[in-house]
Amino acid sequence: MKYGSFSDRLFDGANYVCLALLAMTMLFPFLYIFSVSFTTFEEFLKSEILLWPNVWVTDAYEYIFQSKPFVRAMGMTVYLTVVGTIVNLLFTASMAYALSRKIYGQKLMMFMVLFTLLFSAGMIPTYLVVKETGLLNSIWALILPSAIGPFSLIVVRQFFLNIPNELYEAAVVDGANEFTIFGRVILPLSKPVLAAFGLFYAVGHWNTYFAGILYLNDPSQWPIQVILRQIVIQSDAKNALGAAEQMMLENPPPPETIQMAAILVATLPILLVYPFLQKHFAKGVMLGSVKG
Repeated sequence: MKYGSFSDRLFDGANYVCLALLAMTMLFPFLYIFSVSFTTFEEFLKSEILLWPNVWVTDAYEYIFQSKPFVRAMGMTVYLTVVGTIVNLLFTASMAYALSRKIYGQKLMMFMVLFTLLFSAGMIPTYLVVKETGLLNSIWALILPSAIGPFSLIVVRQFFLNIPNELYEAAVVDGANEFTIFGRVILPLSKPVLAAFGLFYAVGHWNTYFAGILYLNDPSQWPIQVILRQIVIQSDAKNALGAAEQMMLENPPPPETIQMAAILVATLPILLVYPFLQKHFAKGVMLGSVKG
C-alpha cells in the first residue's frame, strides 16, 4: 500500500486536523444546547460553560410537550414540510419534463425561468400577489409562491435531457402517451435527483419562519420556527408559548432550559432525515449538472 510522499501525508494530516476543528465548532453548540436542556437551573447558574449535566432532568421537555401551541406548531410544520415538498417535486419535475421536450415557446419559458433566478420581485409585490390571490392566513401561502425553484428546475431538466432518446422511442412504440412516459419511465429513473432536491425543499419548508410571520396572522397556524422565534427573543419563554393556563406543572422550569429544549426538538427531526437521503444527495445533483 502506497502512502505517497511526505508532503502529501503532511497535507492530508493538516486537512484532517482542520476538518476535525471545523466539526468541533459545529458540534459544540448542539452539545451545549443538549446539556442545558437536561440540566437543573441551579447547575446552569453555577456553570459558565456546561458540556455535560451532573443531574439529568426532563422538566423542560415535559413542559413544552404539554404546551398546546408548541405541539400544534410541530404538527403544522410536519404538514407543511410533507405537503410542500410533494408539491415542489411534482411541479418541478412536471415542468422540467415539459421543458426537456420540444414544445412551442420553449426558449421563452426557459428565459422566464432564468430571469426569475437572477431577479426577484421583492417582498412587497410578492405580498400583494399573495393577498390578491386570497392566500393570506392560509398554510398555502407558504407553499404555492415557492412551488418551483428555478435552480432546481434547471438541474432536473438537464437530468431529463441526459436520458437516452431510445427510452422515449421504445415507450412510444408500446403506445405510451406523455403522461405514461413521465409517470412510469422518467420518474422511476429520477429518484436520485428528486431525492436530492426533495431534501433541499424539505429543509426550506421546515425552516420557514419569515413567510409565516408575513402571511399568517393566526397564531394557531404558525409553524414551529415562528414559535421558536417567539421563545428565543422574548425574555419569558412561558409567555411566548402562551401556555400559562395550559400547563399541568405547578413549578415550571426556567426559561433558559425551555428555550434549549425547544431549539433541540425543532432541529432534531430534520437532522434525522438527512442520513436516509445521503446516498442519493451528491449523486442526484451531479447527474443533473453534467451534460452528456
